[in-house]
This record gives sequence, structure tokens and C-alpha cells, in this order.
Amino acid sequence: MRIGEAAEKAGLGATAIRFYEKEGVLPAPGRTASGYRDYTDADVSVLRFVRRARSLEIPLDDIREIVDLRTRGQAPCDVVRSVIAREAATIDARIEELQMLREELAQLSEVADKAVETLQGGDCVCHIIDVETAASR
Repeated sequence: MRIGEAAEKAGLGATAIRFYEKEGVLPAPGRTASGYRDYTDADVSVLRFVRRARSLEIPLDDIREIVDLRTRGQAPCDVVRSVIAREAATIDARIEELQMLREELAQLSEVADKAVETLQGGDCVCHIIDVETAASR
């Protein structure tokens, strides 16, 4: 099938497919006698996998490794488990960072609610966010 049909079946755009080929995520497809890319159902299956993996924010390097293992006839499940665990840990760390940021913003909001609008002298742009000023309130 041509790229448009493969794109439709995989739920991707033709540009994305070309990008994944260029990045080595999708093996180069065969070509028709007239030079058009010729995709198979197996290619579409890989593209669907790539689309789903990207929706889970799995990095392209990991997707490339997983697809490469499968292409070589090896089960990539151990790598997939490792990637999922690593990405989940990354998200957990980010959630913790975001919770701390939320707490800091809540504290600044309280400061802002009590603060009087003023133009203070010096190099301060806004006394609510100024570290030294906000920390001393």
C-alpha cells in the first residue's frame, strides 16, 4: 500500500511516517517499480505501535531499540518493561517536583493576597516573587 493508505490505517500523517523512516524507527519500505514507497500490513502494525508508544511519551531511541529487537525476531518485552518502569519513575519524580512547586505557588499566593500593590525601589521587579522579600514575609 502507498504511504497515504498506510498513514490512514496507522492513524498517523505521511510526514510522521517519513520522519520515523528517516530516524530509523521504521525500516525503509520496499518500493514499487515506479519508485513509490510500498508498505505492508506489518509496517502498519509497527507504525501503530510507534504511535501508541509516543502517546505514552516513550523516547524515540527506546522505540527504535524495541522495534529493532522485534525486527530481528527477538521478543522486546524485557526492554519494554524496563522502559515503562524508568518512565514511570521519571513521572513520579516530576509529580513530586510539581507538588513542591504547587506548594510554593500557594505560599506566594498568600503573600500576594496580603501584599499592597507598590513600586518598591531597587532592582526588584515584583516584591511578591522576589526571593528575599517573599521569604521574609
